[in-house]
Amino acid sequence: MRSTTNCRGFTLIELLVAISLMALMTVLSWRGLDGVSRAQIRLQQQSDDVLALQATLAQWGADLEAMAEQPDTPSLDWDGRAFRIVRRSSAQPDEGLRVVAWSRRSEAGQGQWLRWQSPPLRTRSELALAWQKAQVWAQTPADDDRLREVRTVALDQWQIFYYRGNAWSNPLSSADSASVGSSTNATVPDGVRWPVQ
Repeated sequence: MRSTTNCRGFTLIELLVAISLMALMTVLSWRGLDGVSRAQIRLQQQSDDVLALQATLAQWGADLEAMAEQPDTPSLDWDGRAFRIVRRSSAQPDEGLRVVAWSRRSEAGQGQWLRWQSPPLRTRSELALAWQKAQVWAQTPADDDRLREVRTVALDQWQIFYYRGNAWSNPLSSADSASVGSSTNATVPDGVRWPVQ
């Protein structure tokens, strides 16, 4: 007696439907993986930006905390372009003073917050020269001045406010402009803030 078995395979239509479904699942999973990868890249970029801003704010705070008041010399000044500070050296206290300047400059169509620092200063004439050089750096930096600057974070707008007489005010306003940059130490405000927009 002979046994007959029905061997039936897949039809061409069934194979085409299965291949189409597998291709669709592959495309959807690829798009999902691509979306996860892009989200991870964006998250890493945002994390890097936050870390750069935190480091910049820490440096800003360190510069203000290390401000050194000198007789007959301004300790800080804001002229609308450069925020200049005379500060003690943080690495070695006996190293001398430094002039630090912060400024905003547009580079390649994007605003950039920059920090410039002088070499250690030991004499009054070196201090006066570095003070002037910081102001010139903020307006038209020379190549050797650019070597002393550090780009910190992107910045669109920047304003400085001083806290004096129980109120925040613009240091360039008429009430404060007479005292800003004068040679007395009474010009040092109780606080400095900068709202970034």
